[in-house]
Amino acid sequence: MPEPEHHQEGHRLMRALARRSVDRTPVWLMRQAGRYLPEYRATRARAGSFLALCTTPELACEVALQPLRRFRLDAAILFSDILTIPHAMGLGLHFADGEGPRFERPLRSASEITRLSPPDPEEELRYVMDAVRLLRAELGGRVPLIGFAGSPWTLATYMVEGGSSLHFARAKGLLYEEPRAAHRLLAVLADSVRSYLRAQVEAGAEALLIFDTWGTVLAPHEYRTFSLAYLERIVRGLKAEVDTPVILFGRGGGQWLHELAATGCDGLGIDWTVDLGSARREVGDQVALQGNLDPCVLYASPATIREHVRRLLEAYGPGPGHVFNLGHGLQPGMDPERVAAAVDAVHELSPRFHE
Repeated sequence: MPEPEHHQEGHRLMRALARRSVDRTPVWLMRQAGRYLPEYRATRARAGSFLALCTTPELACEVALQPLRRFRLDAAILFSDILTIPHAMGLGLHFADGEGPRFERPLRSASEITRLSPPDPEEELRYVMDAVRLLRAELGGRVPLIGFAGSPWTLATYMVEGGSSLHFARAKGLLYEEPRAAHRLLAVLADSVRSYLRAQVEAGAEALLIFDTWGTVLAPHEYRTFSLAYLERIVRGLKAEVDTPVILFGRGGGQWLHELAATGCDGLGIDWTVDLGSARREVGDQVALQGNLDPCVLYASPATIREHVRRLLEAYGPGPGHVFNLGHGLQPGMDPERVAAAVDAVHELSPRFHE
């Protein structure tokens, strides 16, 4: 693993999330550990299945470290899956080839929801905590470690639909027809996510990220009621318990920047549909911003990648509070050399914005 460059007063990522000065813009990438790396594919083959990879701490630690050996990244992120919580609740998670995650026992009634309770992070989810502990030890303080979880609404969609969905008919049907049952489910999930993330901090995570992948499929009133309210509940609860920065990533959430910033979070992850400069003018005095290169730029030439990195850095402008990232995750067919081109461009082009 290459020796990272530290700012004299601490890790760049942590300073950027606190909107403090840095010598260059920190960079890490969503799904930086994944199928685009041949070493990941080899480790995945050794594990036998994606779920076995996630639930074997030594292998999860190994794949989380792999991108840091290739690229000059400013953070490691736990290798896991957002659906570990519902799996620990007994819904029977499995991954079908070409279909994504599926649950053997999806929620089909209010009575099934009533029987749910938050899993114990050090019991049912011990393998995640062990992976965090291993990874923190292996990193040896070189870069900070990010822990993560899915948002309550996002988890609920998978639990009710039984897997991925196009229209979210069952999940939306639940909140429209049985709002009390929907709130019961989301409350249990919010408590579960909060305790899960707190346990990750206790195991060694130094920053936290909550993925609200499907919040914006909701109409505005329902978004505020069934997604945003529970995100705020988690953030406020965590802030009362741990002194750890929290980033919220809302896919397609550009219209909700003000409301998301008001949750008390430290950073907002934004996708490529949001103008970074406009986002900074809107909420940059409240929170740090993470993002937001379109991942598909990485299919272009190194020169084109460099130009788009430059544009984003210029869009954010001078000063702290920017964590360079993609607007979503790296994709399986991407060339690691193109990923390196993006990371190197951030290293080379960003210092002038911090003079």
